[in-house]
Amino acid sequence: MSNEAIKPTHSDLSGLGIRDAQVHWNLSPENLANISVENNMAVRADSGAISVNTGEFTGRSPKDRFIVRDSITEDHVWWGDINIGFDPEAFDRLQAKVCAYLSGKEIYARDVQACADERYKINIRAINELPWSNLFVNNMFIRPSAEELANFDPEWTIINAPGFKADPAVDGTRQHNFAILSFTKKTILIGGTGYTGEMKKGIFSALNFILPHQQNTLSMHCSANVGEDGDTAVFFGLSGTGKTTLSADPNRKLIGDDEHGWTADNAIFNFEGGCYAKVIDLSAEKEPDIFNAIKPGALLENVTFVNGNEVDFHDKSITENTRVSYPLEHIRNIQTPSVGHNPKNIFFLTADATGVLPPISKLTPGQAAYHFISGYTAKVAGTEAGITEPVAAFSACFGAPFMPLHPTVYAEMLSNKMQEAGVNVWLINTGWSGGAYGTGSRIKLKYTRAMITAALAGELDNSDYIEHPVFGLFMPTSCPNVPDEILDPKSTWADAEAYDEAAMTLAAKFEKNFSKFASDANEEILNGGPKVSARV
Repeated sequence: MSNEAIKPTHSDLSGLGIRDAQVHWNLSPENLANISVENNMAVRADSGAISVNTGEFTGRSPKDRFIVRDSITEDHVWWGDINIGFDPEAFDRLQAKVCAYLSGKEIYARDVQACADERYKINIRAINELPWSNLFVNNMFIRPSAEELANFDPEWTIINAPGFKADPAVDGTRQHNFAILSFTKKTILIGGTGYTGEMKKGIFSALNFILPHQQNTLSMHCSANVGEDGDTAVFFGLSGTGKTTLSADPNRKLIGDDEHGWTADNAIFNFEGGCYAKVIDLSAEKEPDIFNAIKPGALLENVTFVNGNEVDFHDKSITENTRVSYPLEHIRNIQTPSVGHNPKNIFFLTADATGVLPPISKLTPGQAAYHFISGYTAKVAGTEAGITEPVAAFSACFGAPFMPLHPTVYAEMLSNKMQEAGVNVWLINTGWSGGAYGTGSRIKLKYTRAMITAALAGELDNSDYIEHPVFGLFMPTSCPNVPDEILDPKSTWADAEAYDEAAMTLAAKFEKNFSKFASDANEEILNGGPKVSARV
């Protein structure tokens, strides 16, 4: 079996400081899977997909993600606890050390692209220490044609060395793992972690700076699909809120499941060429599209097995953040190319661990801006290091960990685009009902799907609505295929007073979080928050 594939004309890595390495270029998914299995790095599941253990890190490590502070970023990045600065000279030294570490090794290089809209497409070169990391790159980014590969000239470079551990005292990192973006060198440097998601979120972070700041295009942490009539739906939400699951609709074509742009001429385009889906408790009955995408070429992460090589999707012993990556082509019903137009409905997804928010509510423009800036959800167990139970969290724009610019930049762009397109905006709670986490129960997926289907079909346009007494959200009193009693969250609680107390407590958290944005918000946005003074 040959391990050689298409090698680009500009394939010398010595300019990066990688010398005397045996570089395998653009290997097929089959070759990469076979190498991983043959070298005991992976196990083949009965579906034909391979499964790996990412090691110490089974999720992102946000406190170890840095941006080089230089002339490009200094005056534009929203510096703080999310966007942590890194010294340019320290970056150069660390890159030299990582490339020296990769020198002389057998490594895997792959040329890919991001952005399905040809006007925004960028070329990316990924250099991986491990073959299965390279398979992830193949799955998640756009795969160029043979002609494009032959003359490939990369704009951005990912250098990924899970086996390299930094020395914080010398290298300027917080601990031995790191993910660092340099906009001057157009390089993403990752070491000390095998979690593949750091690569895709590195490029996402780069695009979240480049597109709004330089190209007047809104970047969004969302999934998107398109209906038979050409209407596009957009689903915002953090990991674990249902972006991948809810956008995989058999009656609509999938544009993408996680990262998109919204252009000045009203196109929605996917940044990626694949999906990175959570598989905890996955079943063919609940999520057939994702289940059936797990086949040869797919990469499972941190799952366990029963009966030999049958995946146990219910086992959380390694992490709750079990994942699979696969190319978009593994989904039966996709939009080709991954571009949609005519956005009609936007859904903000939140996994509310308090059980307070309604399962569906319609937002006014002011409420839409307020909730977008707030980005409330619960961090679901396993999506980040150290998270073992849902924790209430606010993540501006439903993606603050990946947003280098100030949240109001994205919020203003979204608000303008929503008004221009005349979209309906809905808040969907995919979290708990009947009580908080530990007391209530997770809202059934079939009900969430039914609510979204009704919204997309216009069946809620003429529904009667009641206003939430604390948050002012407009809740439909009925929805096809959904029990009426769950639409008003207070009615699902056994103790009405306990619900009122929980609602006021959550409203106070909203107010406290929004206080840092209030000076930049207009009266309409401020009025989109809780209707009751909620200080406790």
